[in-house]
Amino acid sequence: MNRRNFNKLLVGSAALSLTACTGLSSVSTLPKGKNRVVVVGGGFGGATAAKYLKRFSPETEVVLVEKNTEYYTCPFSNTVIGGLNKIDYIKHDYKTLESKYGIKVIHAMVKKVDGATNTVILESGETIPYTKAVVSPGIDFKYEKGYEKGSEMYAPHAYHAGAQTELLTKQLQSMKDGGTYVMVSPANPFRCPPGPYERISLVANYIKQNKPNSKIIILDQKKKFSKQGLFQEGWEKLYPGLIEWRSVEFGGKVEKIDPKNLVVTTDEEEIKADVINYIPNQKAGQLAFDSGLTQGDWCPVNTKTFESRLVKDVYVIGDASIAAAMPKSGFSANSQAKIAALQISRKLKKLPVVNPPKLANTCYSLVGPGYGISVAAVYEAKEDKVHKVEGSGGLSAANADSSVRMMEAEYAVGWYQNQMADIFK
Repeated sequence: MNRRNFNKLLVGSAALSLTACTGLSSVSTLPKGKNRVVVVGGGFGGATAAKYLKRFSPETEVVLVEKNTEYYTCPFSNTVIGGLNKIDYIKHDYKTLESKYGIKVIHAMVKKVDGATNTVILESGETIPYTKAVVSPGIDFKYEKGYEKGSEMYAPHAYHAGAQTELLTKQLQSMKDGGTYVMVSPANPFRCPPGPYERISLVANYIKQNKPNSKIIILDQKKKFSKQGLFQEGWEKLYPGLIEWRSVEFGGKVEKIDPKNLVVTTDEEEIKADVINYIPNQKAGQLAFDSGLTQGDWCPVNTKTFESRLVKDVYVIGDASIAAAMPKSGFSANSQAKIAALQISRKLKKLPVVNPPKLANTCYSLVGPGYGISVAAVYEAKEDKVHKVEGSGGLSAANADSSVRMMEAEYAVGWYQNQMADIFK
């Protein structure tokens, strides 16, 4: 058997297995006398929405459509890149959502969510009708300045966790002592604003121990970044002289990139790197565009319910939604998912929605092992947008004692474990 025929056999077998294992026939029509909510995307937003819809409205049929059988979280993926954890630490599955909560999980690619017919259309052509739909499409990237599709194999972004995480980890481990690690950090808005700087911190920790003659350059497409003072305080304390941060105003503006030859050209010079971690500028996941949910790069929503302002009965949560002043973060997606689930369950029961709903975000960052910093805030959804509640939340104190930083690092681990239990257990 030649390779082409063997691949055809694999594809055919996979399609048969998909239909048999996911029970697509059972969701091809709406259940009689019941409402159905189809959730597309099984990350922080989607998996949370599916679980809480079932908790708020047990009588509603909930279908979760996610292409992957395993989910790798971006939060704590930096600990994998920095050598503090193995990849399995950030791997999760959907078995408990099925067995404990009775959610129907279908692993398939979604082509679009069709608001005209209230159906989710799969790449296979099969359809799943819905009463309401929740879409959590995450992010996609803007390919520009020489960074094209496929460039991530040479200059990984690692902003979709999993294979990209492992690739960047291997590149860092293979880098020569005395090499140059270059990160290009994107312009706002983007997923997890402190993420690039936590990553640099843990890369610096690895380099300090294993490749001490190397250097790190951050080419930032912004004038400033999240938790900047706290990060830079930590860098000076833990990695003095190792990290060079260049803002877009002072030598950091990227004009073009040559991923294969590992060259970045700025407005001032050409930099030859040994590893390039290029994080592109971002936009909503492609599914949002294909489903008519976008206005510009992102998805406008009614922030009291997260129902799309463009497509009726479709709710958009997580990174793809326009929910300023909330950052695009895992905790924000989790919080938005719970509000959407609550409001949908009330609408299905013909009850008034909660008005105004409260949301929250908490973000921990590791500057090094045993050195954590954090930011937190509470929000309220009003008529125009999400507003931060005055006086809520806070930021880690500057110049704190090492015992405080150690405590926050422990809290960071607890935060991650509790989030995973809240979503997947």
